[in-house]
Amino acid sequence: MFERRISRLFATLITAIFLPLALIPSANALSMKECSVKYKMAQSAGEAEGVSWGEFRKAQCTAPTEAADKSTNSAPTEAKANTTEDKPETTPKKAEVVARSPSGKTTFPSSIAEKFAAEKPAKARMHTCLEQYHANKKGGTLGGTRWIEKGGGYYKLCNAKLKGEG
Repeated sequence: MFERRISRLFATLITAIFLPLALIPSANALSMKECSVKYKMAQSAGEAEGVSWGEFRKAQCTAPTEAADKSTNSAPTEAKANTTEDKPETTPKKAEVVARSPSGKTTFPSSIAEKFAAEKPAKARMHTCLEQYHANKKGGTLGGTRWIEKGGGYYKLCNAKLKGEG
């Protein structure tokens, strides 16, 4: 019985030591973001034709070999720096999200359109607002307002007007 306890304790100790080591990812493996950049560079260079993302990731990113290192361009860090400089930052940061009020030229429907009157009220309001949104978009009178956005887009404002809340 004493020997059984020691063997269980020994097995537990060995497992506690080696299991975390097995779960630590390889230091040579690339992150998903780095691998994605590498895949896009290979696609643009024509080296990844006919290769799916999954196949590329398994072959090139899990544990890079000498052959994989030779096939990549000179410096992936330089390529990353160039791609970030070429693209202007388009997504606002969470702290900067502000509800834009539509310009004075933006129009909202005053009532539900006749062709949507047979629908349920919520759906009729949505279709009426969407029709007016497309008309405003075509006329360029949205003033930067999007259909749905954080803080209240065109749909929220229009729906409130049609409900009589705005």
